Amino acid sequence: MSVAATVVAPLSSHTLMVLLLQVGVLLLTALLLGRLAQRLGMPAIVGELSAGVLLGPSLLAAVAPGPGHWIFPQNAESMHLLDAVGQLGVILLVGFTGIHVDLKLVRRQGTRAAGVSAAGLLLPLGLGVGVGFLLPTSLRAPGADPTVFALFVGVAMCVSAIPVIARTLIDMKLIHRDVGQMILVAGTVDDTVGWVLLSLVASMATAGLVAGQVLLTLGKVALLLLFTMTLGRWLVGAAMRAAARRDAAGLPVITAVVLMTLSAAGSQSLGLEAVFGAFLCGVLIGDAKNFDTSALAPLNTTVMGVLAPLFFATAGLRMDLTALGDPRIALWGFAVFAVAVLGKFLGAFVGGLTSRMNRWESIALGAGMNARGVIEVIIALAGVRLGLLSVEMFSIVVLVAVLTSLMAPPLLRMAMNRVEQTAEEDLRRHRVLAVEHRVPSSSADPVGRTSMTISDTGKDPR
Repeated sequence: MSVAATVVAPLSSHTLMVLLLQVGVLLLTALLLGRLAQRLGMPAIVGELSAGVLLGPSLLAAVAPGPGHWIFPQNAESMHLLDAVGQLGVILLVGFTGIHVDLKLVRRQGTRAAGVSAAGLLLPLGLGVGVGFLLPTSLRAPGADPTVFALFVGVAMCVSAIPVIARTLIDMKLIHRDVGQMILVAGTVDDTVGWVLLSLVASMATAGLVAGQVLLTLGKVALLLLFTMTLGRWLVGAAMRAAARRDAAGLPVITAVVLMTLSAAGSQSLGLEAVFGAFLCGVLIGDAKNFDTSALAPLNTTVMGVLAPLFFATAGLRMDLTALGDPRIALWGFAVFAVAVLGKFLGAFVGGLTSRMNRWESIALGAGMNARGVIEVIIALAGVRLGLLSVEMFSIVVLVAVLTSLMAPPLLRMAMNRVEQTAEEDLRRHRVLAVEHRVPSSSADPVGRTSMTISDTGKDPR
């Protein structure tokens, strides 16, 4: 008995045309506003998010609803197509974040950074969960479980953004300072734990808040981490080294994309977040022995210059800032922002003091780890996809990401002006400068994130 194959109709001509128009308009606007933001001394992500805000319900749809709804119709088909493109971008972006994690630095300063990471993670997590229970029902998506929603808010409050932090430290020439190194290590630990917590909350949101299900999810996380540290490390290292040995242009790039997407699919199949698998794969690629990550520069350009800006512009399309004109919503938004800043800043500050750092070093530590940026936007979109956040709450969380990233540079500058540079830091600075003359440093990517190389961290990629 033969079964006839079902022919799936392709996208209609109109749908395809609208998608291509959306991608072109979003990218062009994101590029222009991203460059403008950089000229004004702000992270480019501010401009990219603004591109979506201007073209979405916050402005264009309100001022010119006809053209606005024609170019960016707020229907499931149109948004899902854009989301599909954006999800590929975010998976590769998070994978690159993992590549830039310096495991040697984490191992070297891990003990000292443990206290900083714990305080900088637990305090904002606890405060975030508390404020999550207090937030009005209107800020939750219809049908969202109050407890899962509160846990999600806590996770969103406790993360940092290593790409934004690293770029800020490099631009301010603080990457060689002890405080700069501690910010990177503690932020890396916080982000890693944050991805684990996000996967746990995602599982609760889809499978329900049941003790047995939570234990099952913890078991899946443990299994994935065990696989990553054993067989996964060997497989990824062997694949990347084999790709580098072949005389085929672009083979390392193709291999890295395959590994990241398969890792994301594997994580998703376990009921965890896809970005968690991509992050772990990126860490393994960056830690692979005898593999020069500079071979991934073409992919870095594509992700940072095209896919990531498109993702953030798409995120801006989901924001509706007109909702914040409601005084009650605006007041709750300010409360969430205050809790986010107080929890992260105070937690890192206390952690710094307990790690025998002085007052100004601890202030700098709090200022650096307070930047949420890219990671919080990704988490906010995960909250929408999981059916936890309303449009208003999504807008609030994204605004927290932007505002905390803007706060970091001036606070860091003020604190570090009062911290004397040690002889060891001076030697480290000279080593970095020597490397810069020998190996060209990769330039800042056009969206305010970073492609860290040996000249950025002192870690020889070879």
